[in-house]
Amino acid sequence: MFDEALAETRRLIDRAVAERLDRFPPSTLVEAMRHATSGGKRLRAFLVLESARIHDVPSEAALPAALAVELIHAYSLVHDDLPCMDDDDLRRGQPTVHVKWDEATAVLVGDALQSLAFEVLAEPGLPAPAERRLALVHGLGKAAGASGMVLGQALDIAAETATEPLSLDDIRTLQAGKTGALIAWSATVGPVLSDSDAAPLARYAEALGLAFQIADDILDVTGDDRKAGKRLRKDAAARKATFVSILGLEGARKMAEDLADQAIAALSVYGTSAENLREAARFAISREM
Repeated sequence: MFDEALAETRRLIDRAVAERLDRFPPSTLVEAMRHATSGGKRLRAFLVLESARIHDVPSEAALPAALAVELIHAYSLVHDDLPCMDDDDLRRGQPTVHVKWDEATAVLVGDALQSLAFEVLAEPGLPAPAERRLALVHGLGKAAGASGMVLGQALDIAAETATEPLSLDDIRTLQAGKTGALIAWSATVGPVLSDSDAAPLARYAEALGLAFQIADDILDVTGDDRKAGKRLRKDAAARKATFVSILGLEGARKMAEDLADQAIAALSVYGTSAENLREAARFAISREM
């Protein structure tokens, strides 16, 4: 059931991205935006749609939020891959935007995707009350910006030249922003749109976000570049402090499993309706990409 729901999310988002980009006149910029938004797990969009479903929010009311977070995520990857950041040449099994085109195009693609996300979320006439959509716009701005994802990236860059390696608490703080903030926003869209208590899903998302990042750190050591669709072993090469470098492989796996269990426990208030979200927690720590 989880696999089917995730596949359906991919179909919905792929179609929504294509329809949105078709509104622009053809150009190199739009072609590069299509490239940047193709592929991926669509896990954040899945969290949006599942959190909406268990709160009886129609999918058409939640789909703009699901699309918006995937656009933000895509923009972050385009900028993260730039030579001034992580300098990656492969993403989702394809050349990164700055490699396929150039750095200026990659910067503009990221800028355009970020602004498009907020355009989608704030568009007039959508089937959700304006005050609740405003709350989503405000929350996404915080999650994506200087108190969330961008802060996490800044801390990651600063760590590369720090005189002391990051501690475990430092890494948790960094990843709570860089990876966790968008995951947390995604998982609480349903409660926001239904004006319900978001605390259980906030606890779920906090644990899930860290478990997801630990799995990434593990994959960077043990994964297959072809399956991952990106260059691996780069953390060790850069002597970057990660969950694995501090805890070791087995310690990192144990921590990821414990966090997945915590995420699942947070869903007890939803009964069987949250089974797909439980499976998402298990998927986060067992995936190969």
